[in-house]
Amino acid sequence: MKFEKEFNTNKETWNQKVDLHAKSDFYFLEDFKAGKSSLNGYELDALGDVSGKSLLHLQCHFGQDTLSWSRMGAKCTGVDISDKAIKLAQELNKDLKQDASFVCCNVLDASQHISETFDIVFTSYGTIGWLPDLKPWAQMIGERLKDGGAFYIVDFHPIVWMFDYTTGAPLMKYAYHEKDAIYEEYSGTYADEKANMVSKEYGWNHSMSEVIQSLIDAGLTIDSFSEPDASPYDVFPDLVKNDAGMFELKDKLYPLLFEIKATKKVAR
Repeated sequence: MKFEKEFNTNKETWNQKVDLHAKSDFYFLEDFKAGKSSLNGYELDALGDVSGKSLLHLQCHFGQDTLSWSRMGAKCTGVDISDKAIKLAQELNKDLKQDASFVCCNVLDASQHISETFDIVFTSYGTIGWLPDLKPWAQMIGERLKDGGAFYIVDFHPIVWMFDYTTGAPLMKYAYHEKDAIYEEYSGTYADEKANMVSKEYGWNHSMSEVIQSLIDAGLTIDSFSEPDASPYDVFPDLVKNDAGMFELKDKLYPLLFEIKATKKVAR
């Protein structure tokens, strides 16, 4: 398999992260079990009422967002490369008496493991940077959407990933159209910087044109596109909290996020 070393390295790191993340304040697992949603305003506003709809959640980690959509009445399936994350997601699904299902596989291989089509395909916050090529990703999304179904992504803006955050102050190091894999090794994890682990990760940068064109080529129509300044997560250095409780750059020189909502064309 192409990129086998990179994917296996990332899978091992994500398996190490599961227990640490489950215990972290970032993922507020006990509050989640008690009923708190893990979803943010962007995705809630974009997808609205999901009751009675089928939803595929790509790169779901241990399933909090998947289960939050399930609590709202969607029939959900979550996919993730980490077997430890999927195991915890399945345990949470049982404990919370939800009817979601979870599949452990590389997201690029999802169509090899899932034959169902969905009303909604959803992915969010730190997902596509783990993928070397967005063409098979977008093709899979097109395969798994029903005709007229909606795809929604909210993720960190590609400008954000031009910086190296592992050596102190952010350093602009990577090209906007970076083609090569980026390897990083650092202590801790975004959910717990003091965690006793070493994160070893391969990532890939993707420009906005690459994201959008890959979806268009896969037969999707772009319905909306935005580049918000504010993130719900304080995961980059020197962000400031705004009046809405979101996190922004002090100078707002570039957006932190992008959102795309797209529709699969109805076959004629």
